[in-house]
Amino acid sequence: MITATSAGDDVERLQSRITAMEQERRHLLAVIEILQEIGGSLQFSDIVQSVANRLGEAFGLDRCSIFLAERGGQTVRLVASYEDPAIRNYVVDLDRYPELRRALETGETVFIADAAADPSLEAAQGALAARGVKSITVVPLTWRRAPIGAIVLRTFRDGPAFSEADVHFCRVVANLTAQALRNALRFERLQARHGDGGRVRERDQAVLLAFLRKLLDSYSTPGASADSDGGPDTWAELERLVGVARAVLVQDAAAR
Repeated sequence: MITATSAGDDVERLQSRITAMEQERRHLLAVIEILQEIGGSLQFSDIVQSVANRLGEAFGLDRCSIFLAERGGQTVRLVASYEDPAIRNYVVDLDRYPELRRALETGETVFIADAAADPSLEAAQGALAARGVKSITVVPLTWRRAPIGAIVLRTFRDGPAFSEADVHFCRVVANLTAQALRNALRFERLQARHGDGGRVRERDQAVLLAFLRKLLDSYSTPGASADSDGGPDTWAELERLVGVARAVLVQDAAAR
């Protein structure tokens, strides 16, 4: 016999599943859009700015910033910013970003659910409260399984909470970004071999490319495979995403 309580539970579970599927669908379509944007560019600065913009728009963020750091964290640069695209080459003090320092040192994603109550952010809590920041997520960018930078995402206090699925999605985007940076470096080196390396429009772009080359070269080791970064889990996840994305696109086409 089906009771009102059990029927209500079934409806709640079904609604929860539908919500989760819709969220994954949005994530998949966002991944496709990001792949289209960064796949069409081999310019380092365009790649990181596209990723920052897409993530900022997808989640309605207070801030979405991308940082790159040399080995040991001696130099850390803000290379892309959703809230201010003009910032592309700004050296930052890690003492002001303890959450970023932690992600770079451990290589693990840092998630702070309530920034206003986190003791590690005590020095910045006034500024965070003034901007109405709710949570902070820091997802490392990895090269040869070592953190070379991170994507920092900050949500508004009155906005939706970051879910585990959202954090997982950001990890996938971080892996795609690291691969795109590697391709941009290869393209820059190819240009240099053919005598086109001096055709740089802006001084900042030349500085950033030199920094990227120095950064990635510092993680290169003799005999290491150029395609070894990311790990099997990353590529298995991307294979799954591609399969589901194809199904989503087919469904969308059929519905039109």
